[in-house]
Amino acid sequence: MATKDPASTTLSISCQNDCKEIHDSWGRLSHLAQALASRSKHERRQIRETYKEMYGENLIDRLQITQKSGKKGLIGIFSNLCEILLLWMLDQHERDVVIAREAIEQEETNYKALVEIFVGRKSSHFLLMNQVYAKRYKRQLEQDINDIEPPHPYQRILVALAASQKAHYVDVSQHVAKCDARRLFETGEGRAGSLDENVVLEILSKRSISQFKQTLSSYKHIYGHDYTKAVRRGSSCEFEEALKMVIKCLYKPYSYYAKTLNASIKSMVKDDGALARVLISRAEVDIEEIQKMFKKKYGMELRDAICERVPSGDYRNFLAALVTSTST
Repeated sequence: MATKDPASTTLSISCQNDCKEIHDSWGRLSHLAQALASRSKHERRQIRETYKEMYGENLIDRLQITQKSGKKGLIGIFSNLCEILLLWMLDQHERDVVIAREAIEQEETNYKALVEIFVGRKSSHFLLMNQVYAKRYKRQLEQDINDIEPPHPYQRILVALAASQKAHYVDVSQHVAKCDARRLFETGEGRAGSLDENVVLEILSKRSISQFKQTLSSYKHIYGHDYTKAVRRGSSCEFEEALKMVIKCLYKPYSYYAKTLNASIKSMVKDDGALARVLISRAEVDIEEIQKMFKKKYGMELRDAICERVPSGDYRNFLAALVTSTST
C-alpha cells in the first residue's frame, strides 16, 4: 500500500488552515493580506485550489466581488487593499492581463505599465497572456493597443515589441548585434537630423528582446556610450522620448524600477499605482536586485522608504510585508 508523504500531508494541512483563515477573515482584509504576503506563488496557487475544494467557491471570484463592491470613491487603480491582494493571488500571466486592461482603459493610457509587461516577459508567457486576454475580454490585446486614441508613438513601439515576442531565437548572435548597432548609428547620430523611426521599429520587431539587449551592448562597445545618449542628442520629439523610456526599462531594469518606485513613493508622478504594480510584478522575479539598486541610488532601504513616506494603514503594511517576505 502506498504511503502518503509526510511533508505533503503537512503542507496540505497547512493549506487547509490557510483557507479556513481566509474564509473567516473577509471582514479583516488587513489580517488576510499580512498572512498572504509571505506565501510563494506555488503556495498561493495551492491555496486557490484547496479553497475551492473546501468551500465550492473560486477565491479569485470572491476577491473580485469584494473589490467591486468597495471600489467607489477610490483614487488610482491599486488604491484598494482588496484589489492589490487580488493581483497578488493571480498567476503572473493573469495579473499582466488585468494590469494591461486597466492601463488601456484609464483616461490617460498608462503606457509605462504596458511597456513593463512587453519588455519584461518571455515569449511563452506573452503567448499565455494573449490567450487569457482574448478569453476574458473577447478582444486581442495588440488590437486594443492599436485602437487607443489619440494615437501615440508608444503604440508603434509596443506593436513592434509584440512582434518581437514572436521571434523565437534560442541563441543570441554577436554578428547580428554588431550589424544592428551600426545600422542604428548610421540612421541616428551618424547622420544629420533626428533618428529614422522606421529603422528602429524594424529592428525592434524582428529581434527578440535578448537579441536587442545584445545590440545595445554592442552599440556601447563600438561607439563608447549608451544608445539612449545618442537618442538624447536628437530632437526631443515624442517618439524619441518614448524610445528612451522603453530602452531604460529593457536594458537597465533595476535602475528603471528603482527610479519608478522612488517617484511613486514620493508622489512625483501621475502613475500612483506604480508602487504596488512594480512590487507585486517583480516580487518573485528580481526584487532583491531592485532593492539593492534602490539603496545605492537613494541611500535607504526600500522597506524603510515605504514605511517613512507612504501614509500608515493596511495598504502600506501589505507592501512593506511584501518587500520583507520576498527579500528573505
